[in-house]
Amino acid sequence: MAGFAQQAEKEKPGMADTVMNGFRPEAVPVYRELVRQFAVCDRWFASNPASTQPNRLFVHSATSHGLVSNDTKLLVAGLPQRTIFDSLHDAGFSFGIYYQYPPSTLFYRSLRQLKYAGNFHPFDLAFRRHCAEGKLPNYVVVEQRYFDLKMLPGNDDHPSHDVSEGQRFVKEVYEALRGGPQWEEALLVVTYDEHGGFYDHVPTPVDVPSPDGIVSAAPFFFEFNRLGVRVPALFISPWIEPGTVVHRPSGPYPTSEFEHSSIPATVKKLFNLKSFLTNRDAWAGTFDVVLTRDAPRTDCPATLPEPVKMRPATEAAEQAALTEFQEELVQLGAVLNGDHADEDVYPRKLVEGMTVAEAASYCNAAFKAWMDECDRCRKCGEDGSHIPTVVKPPPPPSTSSSGSSSFASKLLSCFACGRPNKN
Repeated sequence: MAGFAQQAEKEKPGMADTVMNGFRPEAVPVYRELVRQFAVCDRWFASNPASTQPNRLFVHSATSHGLVSNDTKLLVAGLPQRTIFDSLHDAGFSFGIYYQYPPSTLFYRSLRQLKYAGNFHPFDLAFRRHCAEGKLPNYVVVEQRYFDLKMLPGNDDHPSHDVSEGQRFVKEVYEALRGGPQWEEALLVVTYDEHGGFYDHVPTPVDVPSPDGIVSAAPFFFEFNRLGVRVPALFISPWIEPGTVVHRPSGPYPTSEFEHSSIPATVKKLFNLKSFLTNRDAWAGTFDVVLTRDAPRTDCPATLPEPVKMRPATEAAEQAALTEFQEELVQLGAVLNGDHADEDVYPRKLVEGMTVAEAASYCNAAFKAWMDECDRCRKCGEDGSHIPTVVKPPPPPSTSSSGSSSFASKLLSCFACGRPNKN
Protein backbone atom coordinates (compact mmCIF):
# COMPACT_ATOMS: atom_id res chain seq x y z
CA MET A 1 0.00 0.00 0.00
CA ALA A 2 1.13 3.56 -0.67
CA GLY A 3 0.24 7.07 0.37
CA PHE A 4 0.92 6.96 4.12
CA ALA A 5 3.95 9.25 4.04
CA GLN A 6 2.47 11.65 1.51
CA GLN A 7 -0.78 12.03 3.44
CA ALA A 8 1.04 12.47 6.75
CA GLU A 9 3.29 15.17 5.31
CA LYS A 10 0.24 17.07 4.08
CA GLU A 11 -1.19 17.01 7.59
CA LYS A 12 1.99 18.26 9.27
CA PRO A 13 5.54 18.78 7.95
CA GLY A 14 7.83 16.09 9.33
CA MET A 15 4.98 13.71 10.15
CA ALA A 16 6.03 11.36 7.33
CA ASP A 17 9.03 10.24 9.37
CA THR A 18 6.76 9.43 12.30
CA VAL A 19 4.28 7.24 10.42
CA MET A 20 7.11 5.24 8.85
CA ASN A 21 8.64 4.57 12.26
CA GLY A 22 8.00 2.24 15.18
CA PHE A 23 9.23 0.98 18.56
CA ARG A 24 12.08 -1.42 19.11
CA PRO A 25 11.19 -4.47 21.24
CA GLU A 26 13.17 -3.20 24.23
CA ALA A 27 11.01 -0.05 24.31
CA VAL A 28 7.86 -2.14 24.85
CA PRO A 29 9.17 -4.92 27.13
CA VAL A 30 5.73 -6.01 28.35
CA TYR A 31 4.57 -6.75 24.81
CA ARG A 32 7.89 -8.37 23.96
CA GLU A 33 7.48 -10.82 26.85
CA LEU A 34 3.82 -11.52 26.11
CA VAL A 35 4.63 -12.30 22.47
CA ARG A 36 7.37 -14.68 23.56
CA GLN A 37 5.20 -16.39 26.14
CA PHE A 38 1.83 -16.52 24.38
CA ALA A 39 0.41 -15.61 20.94
CA VAL A 40 0.37 -12.73 18.50
CA CYS A 41 -1.86 -12.36 15.45
CA ASP A 42 -0.17 -10.96 12.34
CA ARG A 43 -3.39 -10.51 10.38
CA TRP A 44 -5.95 -8.71 12.55
CA PHE A 45 -7.62 -5.75 10.88
CA ALA A 46 -9.62 -2.78 12.07
CA SER A 47 -13.27 -3.32 11.15
CA ASN A 48 -13.46 -0.32 8.85
CA PRO A 49 -11.09 2.34 7.48
CA ALA A 50 -12.33 4.99 9.90
CA SER A 51 -11.44 6.57 13.23
CA THR A 52 -11.54 5.47 16.85
CA GLN A 53 -15.21 5.38 17.77
CA PRO A 54 -16.60 3.56 14.69
CA ASN A 55 -14.05 0.78 15.20
CA ARG A 56 -14.66 0.56 18.95
CA LEU A 57 -18.35 0.04 18.26
CA PHE A 58 -17.57 -3.04 16.17
CA VAL A 59 -15.75 -4.65 19.11
CA HIS A 60 -18.94 -5.27 21.07
CA SER A 61 -21.67 -5.11 18.43
CA ALA A 62 -20.09 -6.07 15.07
CA THR A 63 -21.35 -2.83 13.53
CA SER A 64 -21.00 0.91 13.95
CA HIS A 65 -24.61 1.44 12.85
CA GLY A 66 -23.41 3.47 9.89
CA LEU A 67 -20.96 5.68 11.78
CA VAL A 68 -17.64 6.57 10.17
CA SER A 69 -17.17 9.59 12.46
CA ASN A 70 -18.88 11.26 15.41
CA ASP A 71 -22.63 11.92 15.16
CA THR A 72 -23.89 13.96 18.10
CA LYS A 73 -27.56 13.14 17.47
CA LEU A 74 -26.86 9.43 17.69
CA LEU A 75 -24.63 10.10 20.69
CA VAL A 76 -27.50 11.72 22.59
CA ALA A 77 -29.88 8.89 21.80
CA GLY A 78 -27.23 6.21 22.21
CA LEU A 79 -26.26 3.76 19.48
CA PRO A 80 -29.29 1.46 19.15
CA GLN A 81 -27.76 -1.83 18.02
CA ARG A 82 -27.76 -5.03 20.04
CA THR A 83 -24.46 -5.80 21.76
CA ILE A 84 -22.63 -8.90 22.91
CA PHE A 85 -23.41 -7.74 26.45
CA ASP A 86 -27.13 -8.10 25.72
CA SER A 87 -26.60 -11.58 24.26
CA LEU A 88 -24.64 -12.71 27.32
CA HIS A 89 -27.18 -11.25 29.74
CA ASP A 90 -30.12 -12.85 27.95
CA ALA A 91 -28.35 -16.23 28.06
CA GLY A 92 -27.71 -15.96 31.80
CA PHE A 93 -23.99 -15.12 31.65
CA SER A 94 -22.34 -12.27 33.53
CA PHE A 95 -20.22 -9.40 32.26
CA GLY A 96 -18.30 -6.56 33.82
CA ILE A 97 -16.84 -3.29 32.56
CA TYR A 98 -13.91 -1.97 34.58
CA TYR A 99 -13.44 1.72 33.85
CA GLN A 100 -10.78 4.29 34.71
CA TYR A 101 -12.70 7.19 33.29
CA PRO A 102 -16.38 7.19 32.37
CA PRO A 103 -16.77 4.07 30.23
CA SER A 104 -16.99 4.62 26.49
CA THR A 105 -19.21 1.53 26.29
CA LEU A 106 -22.04 3.86 27.35
CA PHE A 107 -22.14 5.01 23.75
CA TYR A 108 -24.39 1.95 23.35
CA ARG A 109 -27.92 2.87 24.39
CA SER A 110 -28.72 -0.57 25.76
CA LEU A 111 -25.90 -0.34 28.31
CA ARG A 112 -27.56 2.73 29.84
CA GLN A 113 -30.41 0.53 31.06
CA LEU A 114 -30.84 0.42 34.81
CA LYS A 115 -30.33 -3.35 34.93
CA TYR A 116 -26.75 -2.92 33.72
CA ALA A 117 -25.65 -0.13 36.08
CA GLY A 118 -24.19 -2.67 38.51
CA ASN A 119 -21.97 -4.09 35.77
CA PHE A 120 -19.71 -1.02 35.83
CA HIS A 121 -16.79 -1.17 38.27
CA PRO A 122 -13.99 1.33 38.96
CA PHE A 123 -10.81 -0.38 37.79
CA ASP A 124 -8.53 0.90 40.54
CA LEU A 125 -10.88 -0.19 43.32
CA ALA A 126 -12.34 -3.41 41.97
CA PHE A 127 -10.25 -5.21 39.35
CA ARG A 128 -7.40 -6.53 41.50
CA ARG A 129 -9.82 -7.45 44.27
CA HIS A 130 -12.17 -9.32 41.93
CA CYS A 131 -9.19 -11.16 40.42
CA ALA A 132 -7.84 -12.15 43.84
CA GLU A 133 -11.26 -13.28 45.07
CA GLY A 134 -12.07 -15.21 41.90
CA LYS A 135 -15.11 -13.04 41.27
CA LEU A 136 -14.49 -11.88 37.71
CA PRO A 137 -17.60 -12.22 35.54
CA ASN A 138 -17.75 -14.41 32.44
CA TYR A 139 -16.87 -11.57 30.06
CA VAL A 140 -14.69 -8.66 31.14
CA VAL A 141 -13.88 -5.38 29.41
CA VAL A 142 -11.15 -3.18 30.87
CA GLU A 143 -11.12 0.43 29.70
CA GLN A 144 -8.10 2.71 29.77
CA ARG A 145 -7.48 6.21 31.08
CA TYR A 146 -8.20 8.45 28.13
CA PHE A 147 -7.04 11.74 29.69
CA ASP A 148 -3.38 12.46 30.38
CA LEU A 149 -2.83 14.06 33.80
CA LYS A 150 0.32 14.52 35.84
CA MET A 151 -1.04 12.49 38.76
CA LEU A 152 -2.95 10.00 36.60
CA PRO A 153 -1.20 9.67 33.22
CA GLY A 154 -3.12 8.48 30.20
CA ASN A 155 -2.48 4.79 29.56
CA ASP A 156 -4.29 4.30 26.25
CA ASP A 157 -1.18 4.72 24.02
CA HIS A 158 -2.74 7.69 22.27
CA PRO A 159 -0.25 10.35 21.12
CA SER A 160 1.24 12.13 22.97
CA HIS A 161 0.68 9.87 25.98
CA ASP A 162 3.66 7.95 27.33
CA VAL A 163 3.62 4.45 25.85
CA SER A 164 5.23 3.13 29.03
CA GLU A 165 1.98 3.91 30.87
CA GLY A 166 0.10 1.67 28.45
CA GLN A 167 2.70 -1.02 29.08
CA ARG A 168 2.23 -0.61 32.82
CA PHE A 169 -1.54 -0.92 32.41
CA VAL A 170 -1.27 -4.21 30.50
CA LYS A 171 1.26 -5.47 33.06
CA GLU A 172 -1.15 -4.67 35.90
CA VAL A 173 -4.05 -6.44 34.21
CA TYR A 174 -1.97 -9.52 33.39
CA GLU A 175 -0.40 -9.87 36.83
CA ALA A 176 -3.74 -9.48 38.61
CA LEU A 177 -5.29 -12.11 36.36
CA ARG A 178 -2.25 -14.42 36.58
CA GLY A 179 -2.27 -14.31 40.38
CA GLY A 180 -5.96 -15.09 40.75
CA PRO A 181 -7.81 -18.41 40.96
CA GLN A 182 -9.51 -17.89 37.57
CA TRP A 183 -6.25 -17.79 35.61
CA GLU A 184 -6.74 -21.26 34.14
CA GLU A 185 -10.18 -20.24 32.87
CA ALA A 186 -9.01 -17.02 31.23
CA LEU A 187 -8.25 -15.81 27.71
CA LEU A 188 -6.99 -12.21 27.66
CA VAL A 189 -7.11 -10.29 24.37
CA VAL A 190 -5.17 -7.06 23.81
CA THR A 191 -5.84 -5.10 20.63
CA TYR A 192 -6.15 -1.55 19.25
CA ASP A 193 -9.17 0.12 17.68
CA GLU A 194 -7.33 1.49 14.61
CA HIS A 195 -3.83 1.94 13.25
CA GLY A 196 -3.38 5.63 14.04
CA GLY A 197 -2.08 6.50 10.59
CA PHE A 198 1.08 4.39 10.79
CA TYR A 199 2.34 2.67 7.67
CA ASP A 200 1.46 -0.91 6.82
CA HIS A 201 2.34 -2.86 3.68
CA VAL A 202 -0.59 -5.32 3.83
CA PRO A 203 -3.57 -4.26 1.68
CA THR A 204 -6.87 -3.95 3.50
CA PRO A 205 -9.36 -6.70 2.54
CA VAL A 206 -12.26 -5.69 0.30
CA ASP A 207 -15.63 -7.22 -0.56
CA VAL A 208 -16.32 -8.05 3.07
CA PRO A 209 -19.97 -8.35 4.13
CA SER A 210 -21.80 -5.26 5.31
CA PRO A 211 -22.89 -5.82 8.91
CA ASP A 212 -26.48 -4.66 8.45
CA GLY A 213 -26.88 -2.99 5.07
CA ILE A 214 -26.58 0.50 6.57
CA VAL A 215 -24.67 3.00 4.40
CA SER A 216 -22.85 5.90 6.05
CA ALA A 217 -24.07 9.45 5.61
CA ALA A 218 -22.76 11.95 3.05
CA PRO A 219 -20.19 12.66 1.80
CA PHE A 220 -18.72 9.14 1.98
CA PHE A 221 -21.75 6.85 1.60
CA PHE A 222 -19.49 4.05 2.79
CA GLU A 223 -21.02 0.58 2.45
CA PHE A 224 -18.79 -1.06 5.08
CA ASN A 225 -17.47 -3.50 2.51
CA ARG A 226 -13.79 -2.95 3.29
CA LEU A 227 -11.74 -3.49 6.44
CA GLY A 228 -9.28 -1.03 7.95
CA VAL A 229 -5.52 -1.30 8.34
CA ARG A 230 -3.98 -4.07 10.46
CA VAL A 231 -3.64 -3.51 14.20
CA PRO A 232 -1.78 -5.47 16.89
CA ALA A 233 -3.60 -8.33 18.62
CA LEU A 234 -2.24 -10.49 21.45
CA PHE A 235 -3.81 -13.61 22.98
CA ILE A 236 -2.78 -14.57 26.51
CA SER A 237 -3.80 -17.79 28.26
CA PRO A 238 -2.18 -20.80 29.96
CA TRP A 239 -3.82 -22.89 27.21
CA ILE A 240 -1.57 -21.30 24.54
CA GLU A 241 1.86 -22.58 23.51
CA PRO A 242 4.73 -20.08 23.88
CA GLY A 243 5.69 -18.15 20.76
CA THR A 244 2.50 -18.88 18.83
CA VAL A 245 1.85 -16.78 15.72
CA VAL A 246 -1.72 -16.74 14.40
CA HIS A 247 -2.20 -16.04 10.70
CA ARG A 248 -5.38 -16.06 8.61
CA PRO A 249 -8.41 -17.88 10.10
CA SER A 250 -9.57 -21.17 8.61
CA GLY A 251 -13.21 -20.11 8.42
CA PRO A 252 -16.11 -19.91 8.75
CA TYR A 253 -15.89 -18.67 5.13
CA PRO A 254 -13.01 -18.83 2.65
CA THR A 255 -12.76 -15.02 2.77
CA SER A 256 -13.03 -14.68 6.57
CA GLU A 257 -10.50 -12.50 8.37
CA PHE A 258 -9.65 -11.63 11.95
CA GLU A 259 -11.06 -8.21 12.79
CA HIS A 260 -12.80 -6.57 15.75
CA SER A 261 -16.02 -8.50 15.07
CA SER A 262 -14.00 -11.64 15.80
CA ILE A 263 -14.42 -10.79 19.48
CA PRO A 264 -18.24 -11.11 19.63
CA ALA A 265 -18.00 -14.02 17.17
CA THR A 266 -15.64 -15.88 19.51
CA VAL A 267 -17.70 -15.02 22.59
CA LYS A 268 -20.79 -16.41 20.84
CA LYS A 269 -18.94 -19.63 20.05
CA LEU A 270 -17.37 -20.12 23.49
CA PHE A 271 -20.64 -19.50 25.35
CA ASN A 272 -22.86 -21.19 22.76
CA LEU A 273 -25.05 -18.12 22.35
CA LYS A 274 -28.14 -18.33 20.18
CA SER A 275 -27.46 -15.91 17.35
CA PHE A 276 -24.94 -13.60 15.76
CA LEU A 277 -25.26 -9.84 16.15
CA THR A 278 -24.81 -8.96 12.46
CA ASN A 279 -23.61 -10.40 9.18
CA ARG A 280 -20.11 -9.28 10.08
CA ASP A 281 -19.52 -11.39 13.20
CA ALA A 282 -21.15 -14.30 11.35
CA TRP A 283 -18.35 -13.91 8.78
CA ALA A 284 -15.40 -13.02 11.01
CA GLY A 285 -12.84 -15.63 12.05
CA THR A 286 -12.86 -16.87 15.64
CA PHE A 287 -9.66 -17.13 17.65
CA ASP A 288 -10.57 -19.99 19.97
CA VAL A 289 -8.27 -22.07 17.75
CA VAL A 290 -5.32 -20.53 19.59
CA LEU A 291 -6.19 -22.64 22.66
CA THR A 292 -4.34 -25.76 21.53
CA ARG A 293 -3.09 -27.39 24.72
CA ASP A 294 -4.63 -30.41 26.44
CA ALA A 295 -3.68 -29.04 29.87
CA PRO A 296 -2.88 -25.54 31.14
CA ARG A 297 0.74 -24.48 31.39
CA THR A 298 2.38 -24.14 34.78
CA ASP A 299 5.34 -22.08 33.57
CA CYS A 300 3.55 -18.82 32.70
CA PRO A 301 5.42 -15.86 34.23
CA ALA A 302 3.93 -14.47 37.42
CA THR A 303 5.21 -10.99 36.61
CA LEU A 304 6.15 -9.06 33.49
CA PRO A 305 9.12 -6.72 32.92
CA GLU A 306 9.06 -3.20 34.30
CA PRO A 307 8.14 -0.69 31.57
CA VAL A 308 10.74 1.79 30.38
CA LYS A 309 9.71 5.37 31.13
CA MET A 310 9.79 7.47 27.97
CA ARG A 311 9.18 10.94 29.38
CA PRO A 312 9.15 12.79 32.71
CA ALA A 313 5.80 12.65 34.49
CA THR A 314 5.65 16.44 34.42
CA GLU A 315 5.18 16.40 30.65
CA ALA A 316 1.53 15.38 30.82
CA ALA A 317 -0.22 18.05 28.76
CA GLU A 318 -3.08 18.81 31.14
CA GLN A 319 -3.77 22.16 29.49
CA ALA A 320 -3.80 20.76 25.95
CA ALA A 321 -6.81 20.94 23.67
CA LEU A 322 -8.98 17.84 23.41
CA THR A 323 -8.72 15.16 20.78
CA GLU A 324 -11.85 14.24 18.85
CA PHE A 325 -12.37 11.14 20.98
CA GLN A 326 -11.95 13.13 24.20
CA GLU A 327 -14.54 15.61 22.94
CA GLU A 328 -16.89 12.69 22.33
CA LEU A 329 -16.36 11.51 25.90
CA VAL A 330 -17.22 14.97 27.23
CA GLN A 331 -20.34 15.06 25.05
CA LEU A 332 -21.28 11.62 26.35
CA GLY A 333 -20.82 12.99 29.87
CA ALA A 334 -23.23 15.80 29.02
CA VAL A 335 -25.82 13.22 27.99
CA LEU A 336 -25.37 11.39 31.28
CA ASN A 337 -25.63 14.44 33.53
CA GLY A 338 -28.35 16.27 31.60
CA ASP A 339 -26.26 19.12 30.19
CA HIS A 340 -27.12 18.08 26.63
CA ALA A 341 -30.58 19.60 27.14
CA ASP A 342 -29.00 23.08 27.05
CA GLU A 343 -29.00 23.82 23.33
CA ASP A 344 -26.93 26.96 23.90
CA VAL A 345 -24.05 24.80 25.10
CA TYR A 346 -24.38 21.32 23.61
CA PRO A 347 -22.59 19.95 21.71
CA ARG A 348 -19.91 22.34 20.44
CA LYS A 349 -19.72 25.17 22.97
CA LEU A 350 -19.39 22.65 25.77
CA VAL A 351 -15.97 21.52 24.52
CA GLU A 352 -14.71 24.80 23.06
CA GLY A 353 -11.59 25.83 24.93
CA MET A 354 -11.88 22.92 27.38
CA THR A 355 -8.55 21.51 28.52
CA VAL A 356 -7.66 17.89 29.18
CA ALA A 357 -7.71 18.46 32.95
CA GLU A 358 -11.11 20.16 32.79
CA ALA A 359 -12.51 17.39 30.60
CA ALA A 360 -11.32 14.67 32.96
CA SER A 361 -12.94 16.40 35.92
CA TYR A 362 -16.16 17.02 33.99
CA CYS A 363 -16.46 13.41 32.81
CA ASN A 364 -15.88 11.98 36.27
CA ALA A 365 -18.52 14.26 37.79
CA ALA A 366 -20.97 13.49 34.98
CA PHE A 367 -20.63 9.74 35.40
CA LYS A 368 -21.03 10.04 39.16
CA ALA A 369 -24.21 12.08 38.68
CA TRP A 370 -25.58 9.40 36.38
CA MET A 371 -24.71 6.59 38.79
CA ASP A 372 -26.41 8.53 41.59
CA GLU A 373 -29.47 8.80 39.36
CA CYS A 374 -29.36 5.03 38.83
CA ASP A 375 -29.37 4.53 42.59
CA ARG A 376 -32.38 6.83 42.97
CA CYS A 377 -34.25 4.99 40.23
CA ARG A 378 -33.62 1.63 41.91
CA LYS A 379 -35.04 2.99 45.16
CA CYS A 380 -38.06 4.24 43.24
CA GLY A 381 -38.65 0.72 41.93
CA GLU A 382 -38.04 1.42 38.25
CA ASP A 383 -37.94 -1.51 35.83
CA GLY A 384 -34.53 -2.79 34.70
CA SER A 385 -35.13 -1.64 31.13
CA HIS A 386 -35.55 1.96 32.29
CA ILE A 387 -32.82 4.34 31.12
CA PRO A 388 -32.04 6.77 33.95
CA THR A 389 -31.87 10.39 32.87
CA VAL A 390 -30.54 13.18 35.02
CA VAL A 391 -33.01 16.05 34.87
CA LYS A 392 -31.65 19.42 35.84
CA PRO A 393 -33.99 20.97 38.45
CA PRO A 394 -35.59 24.32 37.59
CA PRO A 395 -34.26 27.44 39.32
CA PRO A 396 -35.64 27.71 42.87
CA PRO A 397 -38.49 30.19 43.38
CA SER A 398 -37.57 33.50 44.92
CA THR A 399 -39.75 32.90 47.98
CA SER A 400 -41.27 29.74 49.41
CA SER A 401 -42.26 28.28 52.72
CA SER A 402 -40.02 25.73 54.37
CA GLY A 403 -42.71 23.09 53.98
CA SER A 404 -43.19 23.55 50.24
CA SER A 405 -39.44 23.71 49.72
CA SER A 406 -39.01 20.41 51.50
CA PHE A 407 -41.75 18.80 49.41
CA ALA A 408 -40.19 20.07 46.17
CA SER A 409 -36.85 18.63 47.20
CA LYS A 410 -38.42 15.24 47.86
CA LEU A 411 -40.33 15.31 44.60
CA LEU A 412 -37.24 16.17 42.55
CA SER A 413 -35.27 13.35 44.14
CA CYS A 414 -37.45 10.88 42.25
CA PHE A 415 -38.44 13.07 39.32
CA ALA A 416 -36.55 11.00 36.76
CA CYS A 417 -38.18 7.86 38.08
CA GLY A 418 -41.62 9.22 37.39
CA ARG A 419 -42.86 8.22 40.84
CA PRO A 420 -43.92 10.36 43.81
CA ASN A 421 -41.82 10.11 46.94
CA LYS A 422 -43.69 8.03 49.52
CA ASN A 423 -42.17 9.64 52.61
